[in-house]
Amino acid sequence: MRGFSSAWEIYRWWVYRLHVADYRTPLTDISFVLDHLVDLDRICELEPYVHLDSETIKAVLEENGRFVSDVIAPLNRIGDVQGSQWQPDGTVKTPDGFISAYRAYIDGGWGAVPFEPAYGGGGFPWLVGTVMQEFISSANMAFSMCPLLTQGAIDMLRHHSDEAQKEIFLPKMVSGEWTGTMNLTEPEAGSDVGALRTKAVPAEDGTWRISGTKIFISFGEHDMADNIIHLVLARTPGAPVGTKGISCFIVPKFLVNDDGSLGDRNDVKCVSIEHKMGIKASPTCVMSFGENDGAIGYLIGEENRGMRYMFTMMNNARLSVGLEGLALAERAYQDAVGYAQERRQGTAPGSAAGTSSLIIDHPDVRRMLLTMKASIEAMRSLIYVTAERMDIAISHPDESVRESNQEQVDLLIPICKAWSTDLGVELTSLAIQVYGGMGYVEETGVAQHFRDARITPIYEGTNGIQAMDLVGRKLPQRGGGVVNDFLASVRAIGDELADAGEHLQSIRVNLAEAVEVLTETTTWLMENGIADVRHALAGATPYLRMFSLVAGGSLMAKQALVAQASLDVGSGDAEFMAAKVVTARFFAEQLLPAVKGLQSPVTAGFDDLFAIDSGQLAGSRL
Repeated sequence: MRGFSSAWEIYRWWVYRLHVADYRTPLTDISFVLDHLVDLDRICELEPYVHLDSETIKAVLEENGRFVSDVIAPLNRIGDVQGSQWQPDGTVKTPDGFISAYRAYIDGGWGAVPFEPAYGGGGFPWLVGTVMQEFISSANMAFSMCPLLTQGAIDMLRHHSDEAQKEIFLPKMVSGEWTGTMNLTEPEAGSDVGALRTKAVPAEDGTWRISGTKIFISFGEHDMADNIIHLVLARTPGAPVGTKGISCFIVPKFLVNDDGSLGDRNDVKCVSIEHKMGIKASPTCVMSFGENDGAIGYLIGEENRGMRYMFTMMNNARLSVGLEGLALAERAYQDAVGYAQERRQGTAPGSAAGTSSLIIDHPDVRRMLLTMKASIEAMRSLIYVTAERMDIAISHPDESVRESNQEQVDLLIPICKAWSTDLGVELTSLAIQVYGGMGYVEETGVAQHFRDARITPIYEGTNGIQAMDLVGRKLPQRGGGVVNDFLASVRAIGDELADAGEHLQSIRVNLAEAVEVLTETTTWLMENGIADVRHALAGATPYLRMFSLVAGGSLMAKQALVAQASLDVGSGDAEFMAAKVVTARFFAEQLLPAVKGLQSPVTAGFDDLFAIDSGQLAGSRL
């Protein structure tokens, strides 16, 4: 062993070497969801996926998990320490190893898996892409943002660009040789996108000249790909004010020649990158368009329809961000369990006096770990079920089935995004608590997960916006019929529990109470929110948490039914299935009852929020 100056230095070295844990893809837990909570075989019967079967899909996921664990995950700590670095010439240098890892990602064809074969894709369902997103986001969230932003840009172009644009840009973007960005935010136009000022002026050759500044552009500049395809929101001359006057343009970093080769550098430049709390390896760029003659852009679709086009890819994008919350919680949980299985401190109940116990034997540490485990299982189930519904909504031959699944996707997306990212922050923080003081020390690596997670409730529409979307747009769908269908599906699971064994009856009771409270609160919101929208908006955030707990609780109840049935007939891994019952019961008994406590904050109305004027809120601080 190398020389050390003190016992404390030895301890810190031991902590660093032992507890900056490797990432292990949770294939067993994921297979349980794919086998029992979604219907993978039914997805493979849909016309675009008939060439696949569940065994092929699982083999691909296993290989992808191995690649991510071996190649991408080891760069997570390096990326956090080094960060991406802006250079005076406007280029950005990514951390050591990122270029070669991204090249291996391209060579493996991993980014192409969930896209159409017509553009070089693998032709797999979005559900499979969702699982792969969990892997890469857990392994290295900062790195993952480059391919995930590219996927969002691909999704936009697939739906709204013309055939010529698709032929030029999609094959290289699907392969990953070119990456993509979404340029929405400006200094004065964050959540209020309608306030943007970037201009687009028509040129004589049919192209447009783009000028303006965009901020918070993830991977707006980097050194991992040959070209970067920026999708930019801008205003054309005479456009209406607000979001109705926004158009969307393709603005490549390098122009593309007729033969597909790269041409001149476009008038696009990264003028700086942000210094952030987390995801430090993901360059968050300030982008300047048109400092000289104007950046050359190509209009997507029609003028003034840019925001409408953006909304077509919002579901996928928001599901992906929710998935980041799940992924970081999973990574932090793995670290916390590993630490708790090796760290000794104090004497646990039942241990011999004077002995030092593993901290995993202390009840409060068990409570924290089980809270993490149960929450992660609920989040994963909800996100995967929503991804399955996306595939059905796109590809099922029956129009009514497509429509009903799309309705449920629209309802659940703000839940997936907001609840999972809120929990991502809460659970990564809880992992630090498991570590105790060493969790606050950067060498252990667990603090990075919390720092990385903190952005997820903010971007792709803050969680407050998700809550407003839920109460303002989603609850009124089909005159309340969509949310009523959801509530009925939860009650149906409760009916199944009535016929299950006594081990599951506490789940049935708690789920039944929760869904009735949610039903009452939903009725209150719809009645009072119509009378005065401020009532709905004031209670939107606690209502979203209520809704999320019931949605997650219903799937945990379904998990318990499946696992208990397996135990009853003696099939499968008995220890694994028994653990599934326990985590479901823990969720129902210890997490789901929070629904009742949230009813009052939802129904309190807005009066007290505005009873104190803004000056009094600041008090003596001004």
